[in-house]
Amino acid sequence: MKSYKLKINGNPYDVQIKEAKDNIISVEVNGSSYHIELEKEVKATKTPVLVRSGTRPTQVEVPITTKAVPKKIVSPLPGTIIKIRVNVGDTVKTGDPLIILEAMKMENTILAESSGKVIAINTREGSSVLQGDVLIEIG
Repeated sequence: MKSYKLKINGNPYDVQIKEAKDNIISVEVNGSSYHIELEKEVKATKTPVLVRSGTRPTQVEVPITTKAVPKKIVSPLPGTIIKIRVNVGDTVKTGDPLIILEAMKMENTILAESSGKVIAINTREGSSVLQGDVLIEIG
């Protein structure tokens, strides 16, 4: 089973553990066999065994929806809405100007990130907005 080289009081010993059952261990020391009885039973370490069952392919039906998720245009900075250049129902293309926002004494033009139809305007001219506020939804 296992071999060890030991030195006891300067004397070398070659020890081989041959068998271990309950509290009896069979060893061989420098070629001589011995049976050693332990006072307490040696607990064998258990190695967990991973048992995998066969895998089967599963079929999951995923409903397909054709409804588009609206794109939300959010405020990049806190500021004040100076001008809203679109109305609900307008069709916009990517890059079209939507809102002019004044932030840190500068006018910032917020552009459409995607093409679509304006389905909601969640702010009005003159109102203060925070960073991350949803200003317009394009569907």
